[in-house]
Amino acid sequence: MNIEFIEALDQIEKEKGIEKEVLLDAIEAAITSAYKRNFGSAQNVKIVIDRETGEVKVYSVKTVVDHVETDLLEISLEDARKIDPNYEIGDVVEEVVKPKNFGRIAAQTAKQVVVQRIREAERGIIYDLYVEREDEIITGVVQRKEKANVFVDLGKTEAVLGPNEQMPGENYKHGDRIKLYIVEVKKTTKGPQILVSRTHPGLVKRLFELEVPEIYDGIVEIRSIAREAGSRTKMAVYSYDDEVDPVGACVGHKGSRVEQIVNELKGEKIDIIKWSEDPKEYIASALSPAKVLSVEVSEVEKKAEVIVDDYQLSLAIGKEGQNARLAAKLTGWKIDIKSKSQLKIGESEASDAKNKNEDLLN
Repeated sequence: MNIEFIEALDQIEKEKGIEKEVLLDAIEAAITSAYKRNFGSAQNVKIVIDRETGEVKVYSVKTVVDHVETDLLEISLEDARKIDPNYEIGDVVEEVVKPKNFGRIAAQTAKQVVVQRIREAERGIIYDLYVEREDEIITGVVQRKEKANVFVDLGKTEAVLGPNEQMPGENYKHGDRIKLYIVEVKKTTKGPQILVSRTHPGLVKRLFELEVPEIYDGIVEIRSIAREAGSRTKMAVYSYDDEVDPVGACVGHKGSRVEQIVNELKGEKIDIIKWSEDPKEYIASALSPAKVLSVEVSEVEKKAEVIVDDYQLSLAIGKEGQNARLAAKLTGWKIDIKSKSQLKIGESEASDAKNKNEDLLN
């Protein structure tokens, strides 16, 4: 190695942000290991790289003793004083050795270390870049599918869209540009692993933040989201400004804002409701588009009984119970939905039971 090598390390320090001294320390350690491996040596050796010229020197390191038991590790006081008369017992002698073909081995080892450290540094930079974007939205290009996973190019690295994070019925073709929610960034031996999602409720939230200035500015807040990806989302919003309608802000003029998000989510339906601190009002709104007649709540059990007209019952419950299920997730309340007819039958049965009990008592 020579001065050009040192200059190359200076350049790497500037471009990659890897300190030259850290690289040189790592190279010295690696060359020491390579020396012992290639020359079958168990002796103590010390490798020193001149920081100015790049020259590599190998030193045999031995301890001065009275009686030598291991030639590779020890040197007699008599022999040590031939090198320097000032040596005493217990001192360490460092003597330059020049093994054959060592320059080639040192150069190869140095190159391997530098390449490895650059790769590690680049992985670290990528990890730092994306770990700060956890819970954020990102745009990627579909590259390939392997088994059930979809690999998406993010520019500097790839992300993995797992089977549970893919929207039902969505087909991912090579070259498609898609928006993704960064769920987690992990450090692995092969570099950072970026796990993304198309099903996470956070994707809907971030899409609205991008599309609705009032949310970005903090005037309107998304208080809760319940989502069944690919089918339906319910979202509760609140306005800190009495003059700003939170639902209208999210829907946009003639539905322009929400339409952009529905298109991105391939037609997923989105119900936007106004959040309320009154649980009765909030639960009634959450069951939209059904019209609710009344809501009775039990604060202790966090349970609500909702009454609707007979013709509204199926709408309130939804296909396979979806509307009621999402409303329960959105509000955090257990919701029991009954029609007026069911309520009358229940009241009638309760009245009959009461009369029977009174008859028995009499």
